[in-house]
Amino acid sequence: MGLLDSGLKGNVVTGLAIGIGASILAPLVIPVAAAIVKPLLKATIKGGIMLYEKGQEVVAEAGEVIEDLAAEAKAELAQTPTETGSVVSDTTRSEA
Repeated sequence: MGLLDSGLKGNVVTGLAIGIGASILAPLVIPVAAAIVKPLLKATIKGGIMLYEKGQEVVAEAGEVIEDLAAEAKAELAQTPTETGSVVSDTTRSEA
């Protein structure tokens, strides 16, 4: 840490040494890091795609359940007796 502290305080020689060392090591480190990061990134993207598709399925199923519940509620309302005792349904209404 002392090397970095003195480099950050303005020591030109230390800064140059760090820069030269980084430029020498970069061609060695970057391909190794890319070989490690690429499969991890690819797996992350695959997981995201699978999660998105599963989410679409869940939303579609939830929509179907809600539609079914709404249809059942409408059917129950159609069979509910009114205050006069008659049952309201679409077949008993007369068209004018």
